[in-house]
Amino acid sequence: MLTFIGIVMILTGIIMLIIKPFFSTLKALNWFTKSRNFKLIGFGFVLSVISNMFFYAEPGTAYAVQYPWGSQKAVVHQGINTKMWGRLIPIQFELPIKYVIPNKDNGELGEQSKYANVDVAKYWAFSDAVKARIATSVVVSINTADETQFLSVADRNKTEKNLIRSRIIPNIDQSIKNTCKLMDAQDYISGQASDFDRYFKDQLENGMYVLEEYFANENREIIGDSTIIRTITNKESKQKRFRIKYVNGEPVREKGNSLKAYGLTVVQAVVTEIDWETTFDKRLQLQKEEVAQTQLEKQQAERQFYRAQKETAKGEAEKATERARLEKEQIQKTIEAETKAKVAEFNLIEERKNYEVAQFKAKTQKTMADAQSYENAKLVSAGLTPQERAEWEYKTSVNIARELKELKLPEIYIQDGGKQDANGNLLQSLIGADLAKKMMTRKSQ
Repeated sequence: MLTFIGIVMILTGIIMLIIKPFFSTLKALNWFTKSRNFKLIGFGFVLSVISNMFFYAEPGTAYAVQYPWGSQKAVVHQGINTKMWGRLIPIQFELPIKYVIPNKDNGELGEQSKYANVDVAKYWAFSDAVKARIATSVVVSINTADETQFLSVADRNKTEKNLIRSRIIPNIDQSIKNTCKLMDAQDYISGQASDFDRYFKDQLENGMYVLEEYFANENREIIGDSTIIRTITNKESKQKRFRIKYVNGEPVREKGNSLKAYGLTVVQAVVTEIDWETTFDKRLQLQKEEVAQTQLEKQQAERQFYRAQKETAKGEAEKATERARLEKEQIQKTIEAETKAKVAEFNLIEERKNYEVAQFKAKTQKTMADAQSYENAKLVSAGLTPQERAEWEYKTSVNIARELKELKLPEIYIQDGGKQDANGNLLQSLIGADLAKKMMTRKSQ
């Protein structure tokens, strides 16, 4: 900018010196005197010289300065540095390179950083011939610690854009191409996306894989579950596939095709988005519908299975309950029968004991009676003494008196005067007795 201003000032001063003598009558040119024109030329010269002698190094950018006399130097720190009319090759410390899938509606790439190199994502074919646009984000860092290597890279590539276009992007494309050959699109969406990122970054950092062809045999497909297996009767087929070539357990890589040779380090290499071709999108949609339908049918089958299990369990529970009830009744009846048998047995034992007791009592009474009879007979035969006879008479009189005392006679006694006939009216006698009894009762009250 200063150079441009200085050149404009120099040209203005020279032109005024030339045209002023021919247009001396113009008042607008009176300001441009000869001394002022020389001052303008001198100031413009100073500005153009200063702008070519110095430059301002922006942060985050390394500069290769190539001087007119053939030497060069690297500037990696921001600030004002000497240029001395040399040529500058600025290269960012980190170079962001992005492949972006354009918007389907307007075809725009969206908002992107002005420091990033952004391109439209390309179509790549997987090993099963399915094509897709693959959006990637790669960040490459330059080596600023080794000044010689940095100056060599800058000298060979001339510009940052040429470095990206001729060195970095071809490596990115080759890495994507090789990685796509290693797997099917179906494998990618089935869980191998992380493997894709790993293969992609490894090839950028350490060099491209050497791939070898092989043929994969596809056996007959078996579908079904553990209870019903159905085999699809198709012929075995061979499919051409690619895999990484290994020697002594290490992958074989292409020589001279690595970013490390240019002092470049891969900081980031990821796949941000994949836009599958329309046919594969339709197939994915059908697969999703089939999976959803299969899951639904599986859930329905499981529901029916568990419902049957529930009914079976319910029947078993009812059976167990009924069995328990019957067993309980059986046990109760058994206990009752056993109790009755025990009671009968105890009753029998009791009756037997009572019988035996009665027999013993009868025998005892008989024995006592025989003894008393024998004793009485002996007493009679021997005769009683006067004292014993007096005792027996005393006891007899006492017993008779006790019996007479306890004897209860009627309180009312009615007897006719004997004047009437002995066959008098019995009814009259009973009525009279009842009246007398009532009178006695009132009197006692």
